[in-house]
Amino acid sequence: MAQHNNTLKDKKVLLFGGSSGLGLATARAAAAEGAIVTIVSSNQQRIGLALQLLPANATGQAIDLSQEKNIQQFFAAAAQFDHFVYTAGENLRLTNISDTDIDTARSFFNLRYWCAFAAVKYGASHINPGGSISLTGGIAGARPGKGWSVASSICGMMEGFTRAMAVELAPIRVNCVVPGVIRTDLWSSMPEADREQLYASVGSSSLLQRVGEAEDIAQTYCYLMKQTFGTGQCLTVDGGAVLI
Repeated sequence: MAQHNNTLKDKKVLLFGGSSGLGLATARAAAAEGAIVTIVSSNQQRIGLALQLLPANATGQAIDLSQEKNIQQFFAAAAQFDHFVYTAGENLRLTNISDTDIDTARSFFNLRYWCAFAAVKYGASHINPGGSISLTGGIAGARPGKGWSVASSICGMMEGFTRAMAVELAPIRVNCVVPGVIRTDLWSSMPEADREQLYASVGSSSLLQRVGEAEDIAQTYCYLMKQTFGTGQCLTVDGGAVLI
């Protein structure tokens, strides 16, 4: 019977979007299991603050992820690694389609979808045997609300991309985490009162009676890195929200 190394100890984990939110929580969770983490984001100050929360062997680099050439240059100089996690994304803005500026809407696709696409394009060849890619979607793809046209579209695209890459890049495992509403800076563009109302409304209506925390989702990314037989899967972690 084949032996599988389902541990993160001494594994090299690269996280795009790793300086805050889901990415930082995942970096901390992976490091706690012995991984050697590298975080990448566009904000050097946040990287510096994040590294204070990580072990001394963690590293960070600031690049503008919105530019394909920057991603290409990063991987051209990168060493081999074991697992790649993409959580980068700007703050969400929800608008009805009648009020949506299409040029502005296109910009949301850049960081959340096309930059993930570029990262996989240039980074896949650097992944060691047995390694994985974990992308990020959201339950808006399956359970959109009013004003979620752009977010829902991006989530649907990411799930399709995940399945396509699982086929194309095999035996590299490619999966996607599909969170529900999680208490992170993703919602910081909303007025505080509206944000707290969102958390209260979603939490009270979910099966688990709360919104998720970044640490909840971090455990999902770690699971997808450690497991050795699942690929092309979009794993929903939402407190049961899609069932309501």
